Amino acid sequence: MAADGQSGGEPITIKKYANRRLYNTATSSYVTLDDLCQMVKEDKDFVVFDAKSGEDITRSVLTQIIVEEESKGQNLLPIGFLRQLIGFYGDSLQSLVPRYLDHSMTSFAGNQEQMRSYMQNAFDGIFPFGSLEDMSKQNMAMVEQAMRMFSPFGEGKGEAPSASTPKEPAAAAKAAKTEDKAEDKAEDNKLDELKRQIEALQQQVASLSDNPSK
Repeated sequence: MAADGQSGGEPITIKKYANRRLYNTATSSYVTLDDLCQMVKEDKDFVVFDAKSGEDITRSVLTQIIVEEESKGQNLLPIGFLRQLIGFYGDSLQSLVPRYLDHSMTSFAGNQEQMRSYMQNAFDGIFPFGSLEDMSKQNMAMVEQAMRMFSPFGEGKGEAPSASTPKEPAAAAKAAKTEDKAEDKAEDNKLDELKRQIEALQQQVASLSDNPSK
């Protein structure tokens, strides 16, 4: 329904006042960060606006929820991950990180029922390390390939020049142009392969979503 901010409806509007109180316009009542956390878990969509300026502050409020949960001992973010994430601020790859994290969490969420099934098998004394390890290897392979695609230096570039006899200027220029074309074609092939892998993963996620019992 549109009023509850669930899938297919308009997101619920939350207003934050100067006294830091949060007001749910759908229920005409004040709410807490814990209430918003529960709404997220219930897949209820909402946006948060500053009551005075009208600025969208949803990101900062969601970040605040994460900080609150972490302070309660609900540690989901490893120290190593936090250090790496901080390191990407101001880095040339900063713009790629949000898309990668979003894609990774979407894939993880799509596989959560399958992973829960794996975890439940542990109580029977059979923990399927192989299955989880395969999923991890597949994800890491995609990450490494994606990083290579976005790397400003392709494979084989920057290598030391050959010790063979120097070529004539015209011949050298022609050879360099031919090599550039070959490298460009190789990069295009890599990009096409990455796109195919992403599409295959999206189809797998969609299949798991349609058949949660699998």
